Amino acid sequence: MQHFLVQNWRKSLEVEQRRSAHTVRAYVTTAERFCAFLADYEGQAVDADALRALTPATLRAFLARRRGEGLGNASAARELSAIRAFLRFVGGKEATVPLVKGPRVTKGVPRPVSPDEVVALAEDVAENRREAWEGARDWAVLMLLYGAGLRIGEAMGLNGDVLPLGETLRVTGKRDKTRIVPLLPQVREAIDAYVALSPYPPDKGAPLFRGRRGGALSPALVRRAVQGARGRLGLSERTTPHALRHSFATHLLAGGADLRSLQELLGHASLASTQIYTAVDAAHLLDVYRNAHPRAES
Repeated sequence: MQHFLVQNWRKSLEVEQRRSAHTVRAYVTTAERFCAFLADYEGQAVDADALRALTPATLRAFLARRRGEGLGNASAARELSAIRAFLRFVGGKEATVPLVKGPRVTKGVPRPVSPDEVVALAEDVAENRREAWEGARDWAVLMLLYGAGLRIGEAMGLNGDVLPLGETLRVTGKRDKTRIVPLLPQVREAIDAYVALSPYPPDKGAPLFRGRRGGALSPALVRRAVQGARGRLGLSERTTPHALRHSFATHLLAGGADLRSLQELLGHASLASTQIYTAVDAAHLLDVYRNAHPRAES
């Protein structure tokens, strides 16, 4: 029965709701994980009646286990959202979903967005688009900002000339300065998936990222989508498209990149602009120290 319910859920996501392949995979994986937990927790087979009788305590127990496995706040909120959607699907019009408050991310001084939060943010933005190709487009854009450190205007400025993609991408930045940035396989795959789904051909000289009517995608549209997603996930108001570029830089610096290389990747005219990331990274390390050292608060 459990397998039957999840497979019907998959079909609904793919055919009726026309969700992106990434969203379908994430939602189905969450449903499978939750059903496996429930079978172990309750000690019996999972069927529609068991899911309809789910209590808030059981749902909180699942979230507690996932948090114990290292799941971050944003991903925990995403899993809770996926489970609620699954329960509404199983329960039909009469479905009652247990009221469980999702985890929140506390606000404070600016900090880089964690990789876990980036993925959760991009997934939420993509799945809330009406059309699958629009979700794939937004996923590709956000992956470019975080995975390649592009400014949102630079991503919107790409056209069909960049295709087919290689291991690097030529980007035109401020003052028409061009630079070469490496493309991670995940970023290339995201863009290729969008191009395959888009109803608009990627013509030479035409915008790569299109709006619903075929014109160039507006940066404001992406900003509004991110704003909605961060509210649903409980992320800081500082989580903006540009914050993904900051996170790209901070995580590279933390991984050992030198400032000169980072300056080239970001397209900064001055090294002084790049040096702000040393302060951001130091602040992050201080957070780690305060949270981990037993004498940090004394």
